[in-house]
Amino acid sequence: MIEEAFQGGIDLILTKEVSRFARNTIDTLSYTRKLKEMGVGVVFTIDNIDTRDSDGELRLTIMASIAQEESRKTSERVKWGQRRRMEQGVVFGRDLIGYKVKGGKLYINEEEARIVRSIFHKYTNEGKGTHTIARELLEEGMRPPKAEVWSNVVIRRVLGNEKYVGDLCQKKTITPDYLTHAKKYNQGEEEMVFLRDHHQPIIERSLWERTQRELELRRGSREEKGQYSRRYWCSGKLYCGVCGNRYVSRYKNLKSGTRYQAWRCYKAVNHGAPKRDKTGKWVGCKNQQINNQTLLFCMKFCVSHIDSDQAAVKKEILHEIRQLEKISGSRTGTRKIQREMEALNSKKRKAIDLALEGVISREELKEQNSWYEEELNMLSRKLEQAQKEDKIHTGQIDNMEQYAKALDEIMGFQAPNQTLYGELLERICIYPDHKLDIWLKFLPFGIRLEFRTSGRGEGFCVEILEMTVEERGHFDTDTPISVSTALPIS
Repeated sequence: MIEEAFQGGIDLILTKEVSRFARNTIDTLSYTRKLKEMGVGVVFTIDNIDTRDSDGELRLTIMASIAQEESRKTSERVKWGQRRRMEQGVVFGRDLIGYKVKGGKLYINEEEARIVRSIFHKYTNEGKGTHTIARELLEEGMRPPKAEVWSNVVIRRVLGNEKYVGDLCQKKTITPDYLTHAKKYNQGEEEMVFLRDHHQPIIERSLWERTQRELELRRGSREEKGQYSRRYWCSGKLYCGVCGNRYVSRYKNLKSGTRYQAWRCYKAVNHGAPKRDKTGKWVGCKNQQINNQTLLFCMKFCVSHIDSDQAAVKKEILHEIRQLEKISGSRTGTRKIQREMEALNSKKRKAIDLALEGVISREELKEQNSWYEEELNMLSRKLEQAQKEDKIHTGQIDNMEQYAKALDEIMGFQAPNQTLYGELLERICIYPDHKLDIWLKFLPFGIRLEFRTSGRGEGFCVEILEMTVEERGHFDTDTPISVSTALPIS
């Protein structure tokens, strides 16, 4: 209607009352003024206001303020009513995997419930990670009801949802502003409504509790946090110089049978070139992708020109080795868990003796054994995790020693060593027009490279056109700052 009025298709707008036109004073005045400029009046019949009159805006302001206040009171009454209904057990929300919401109640969807049970079983009983579970569900042909594909995020959301054990927690999200109606996660601004044993569960409470303990154990571990943050030598260290987002890896299978790896801005991957979305917000990025081989060459070029700081870098690496050895040498977690397991097994044997002597009943023995088994299973998982961490620390020490030995070869411009590059690299900022800013750890300066590429396949070459640094004294003075070095990349 407003658009048609602006185009000259409407001469006069009749409205029952101010609250029917808008419940925001600013919106009311803004639109009525714009309409008045276009020669379109607005008449509010019950409130007896005509915006074309000389005192129309004054009276409209008063009535619009009253309408806005009434909107605020209505919002509070609705919130109060919703909270009372939540406390009575009425479910507010949509369907989720395994449940249908109908008439304020949750009903199990048996076909999807089978998927939920499989997720909990794979994670807790089989010890699989969220990424692995997502892949296996896809391979088994289990399609997610709403999500386009299974992902670790979807799996973690299922594992942490209390509804699957029969509990109900509501008001996880709130609407703090009654004017914008924008939702946000409840970070303690309002008290949540929690009801235990509210509906029929899909999984048993014992499995739920073990799953939550397992989630807590794995939180911060390599598997759940940053599985892909160190997947490649420069993962998480490439930034877009245009929009500031990170670069992500992308593969393409070539006709020759080889795989081509490149890095592209995350914003460009999701939205393509810059454009406005449905809400009018700018999305996308114009920055170009960069070949992984180009990045390796640029790292190789930078590292090969470091002269006076070789000793400092090696010193830092050796210091890291000593720190890792200190941590590894002081680890007692594995032995402690083993002692706890031995103590539980001893108590388990004593319980059997007490049952044979008639001190405790068979039911009590069964209950105690069940508890001991649950504790032993939990400790067994802890032991496995501790042994993995010990193995990781040992491997880190071995790697650091290899880095120190390989440093002289890298400085001598030998073949690219991606592992060492990953350790030396702090971050790379990628700009249009083939420019990179590279920061290396342990060095107090940054390096800017300007390059160009040519050829394809085996004939692919990277040519460094210019290199600039903040402190030139850290580089070999025999090599000019502006250089032109073209080398083939195998």
